[in-house]
Amino acid sequence: MTELRNLEAELTRFRLRLLAFAGVMLLAFALLGWRLYVLQVERHDDLARQAETNRTAVVPIVPNRGEIFDRNGIVLATNYRSYTLEITPSRLARPLDEAIDAISEVVEISARDRKRFKRLREDSRSFESLPIRMRLSDEEVARFAAQRWRFPGVEIKARLFRTYPLGETGAHLIGYIGRINQRDKERIEDSDDAANYRGTDYIGKLGVEASYEQVLHGTTGVQQMETSAGGYAVRRLASQPATPGDSIQLSIDIRLQKMVEDLYGERRGALVAIDPRNGEVLALVSKPTFDPNLFIDGIDQESWDELNQSIDKPLLNRALRGTYPPGSTYKPFMAMAALESGKRTPATTIMDGGSWTFGGHTFRSGHALGSVDLYRSIVHSSNVYYYMLANDLGVNAIHDFMKPLGFGQITGIDIPGEARGVLPSTDWKRRTYRRPEQQKWYAGETISLGIGQGYNNFTMLQLANATATLAGGGTHHKPHLIKGHQDPKTGAFVAEPEPAGEPMGYKNENVATVLRAMVGVTQGGTSRAVFAGAPYLSGGKTGTAQAVTIGQNSRYNAARLSEYQRDHSLYIAFAPADKPRIAVAAIVENAGFGALAAAPIVRRVMDYWVAGLAPNAEDMKAVQRGQATTPIGAPRPVSELPSP
Repeated sequence: MTELRNLEAELTRFRLRLLAFAGVMLLAFALLGWRLYVLQVERHDDLARQAETNRTAVVPIVPNRGEIFDRNGIVLATNYRSYTLEITPSRLARPLDEAIDAISEVVEISARDRKRFKRLREDSRSFESLPIRMRLSDEEVARFAAQRWRFPGVEIKARLFRTYPLGETGAHLIGYIGRINQRDKERIEDSDDAANYRGTDYIGKLGVEASYEQVLHGTTGVQQMETSAGGYAVRRLASQPATPGDSIQLSIDIRLQKMVEDLYGERRGALVAIDPRNGEVLALVSKPTFDPNLFIDGIDQESWDELNQSIDKPLLNRALRGTYPPGSTYKPFMAMAALESGKRTPATTIMDGGSWTFGGHTFRSGHALGSVDLYRSIVHSSNVYYYMLANDLGVNAIHDFMKPLGFGQITGIDIPGEARGVLPSTDWKRRTYRRPEQQKWYAGETISLGIGQGYNNFTMLQLANATATLAGGGTHHKPHLIKGHQDPKTGAFVAEPEPAGEPMGYKNENVATVLRAMVGVTQGGTSRAVFAGAPYLSGGKTGTAQAVTIGQNSRYNAARLSEYQRDHSLYIAFAPADKPRIAVAAIVENAGFGALAAAPIVRRVMDYWVAGLAPNAEDMKAVQRGQATTPIGAPRPVSELPSP
């Protein structure tokens, strides 16, 4: 009986355990069913997208960069396709240095290649593809392709490369592109255009390439690729093509630009030529210059040191960033201030005895001119006239008149890096200096401002722009380099709209008086020898500006000074005199009197633009040496100039 009860108890416990197990199993299947419902119904769309992503990759298609042309259609910047050997460090199967050594057994890897690759690594992430060798030959491509299996993480890519076919010509204004660095990436990521730069490795760094980056870059396309488990592309699923960047046409005449750069030779300086009718920049020269092709792939250390440490500063855009005292080229603008303010009339005369004493200091002129009116003050460049005028006007009145002309101001030209220079005033001095005794403006400091010395420091762009305003009858135009752009799809040229000029409010008779005096400079004044026999009538003004200060009781002696301490040679001009089509400002650093170095270069610019004439080889060499006035021998037609 007892055994029967034990058996029943065991059966009861067994049934309970069986029921419990069945309950657990039912609960497990219920949970599994619920999970299947969630995955297959509620999260179906999301998981489908994830699955699709796992087997596809969206690859950006980098657009072709737009080209850059001069006003006559000459190519200044273009692209070509070539092969590169690239490494993705995160995908390498061996240490990086070992991988590069192994690659060099198949394709030559120079020390310069290694240095450039090291710099690129410092500005990139390990999963980015970086070039170790550029511009592979067909033989090198075939040789590496045959052994591609040995080098996971290394591949050959076909890329578009930027090139500047004219090399150093116009380098400062055209600029260059360079590989995107970390700072560029951060700026792009913070912009609204970040998506458009996916896959882009290069960006405009200087000049037109930088200021018109968005126009030249184009619109990035995308293609959707099916990939294998190893991440390799199997087939293309969908594609949206990239839109090439617009090509840009500059107002620059590159043949004129090249001619001027050649005329400077080995000398340092800058020249800016502007059309006074609309503000188009016709030439923007800075010498010495550099080859922008050096910067595209990352400049090597030796070339960088040579450019960066040179005493001649070839990387400095002197036309845009070089600031200089204008010397006597300032006098026509001082004359305008005198007439507009009523401080002088055209008939007002002073006695120029060769010097003028003020406050116990004698300000020398170098030559006595006797009785001088406004016309003679410009034609024969009287310092005494403008010493006295500056004193009568005062520093703040000079500042207020010159500021709207653009002196000491940003002109707004459409390339970056413009320097402001210095247009002094009492307020400027208070803001510039810290000590109270330095902040005070002394009356004697005003005197030298009248002849373009003292604190005055301006760029050649500002001086050319002011000259163009005067030559244009007192109408100011914003200087610009772009004439228009070409749509890559339709090929249609779209001209850049030209804003209307801004009248300065000058009296016509005052403008005519100053321009007539500037014409007198070329006919019987300081530049008559340079412009003798010119087939057109022009106006101009010579200038000689101190590079270092000479004491009141000392006389300037170039032979006793080092080259870099000698006076600068300047010249401003416009032509033709009746209806000006070009205005120019030029400086030749440390070259002395304006008529000796700067004016002969400007004469050739005027000959080119107005008369269609260019210097012959003999004349070119004489100008380069600073040994020419009028053209030597028969000039040649501009049409016979060799292509740049």
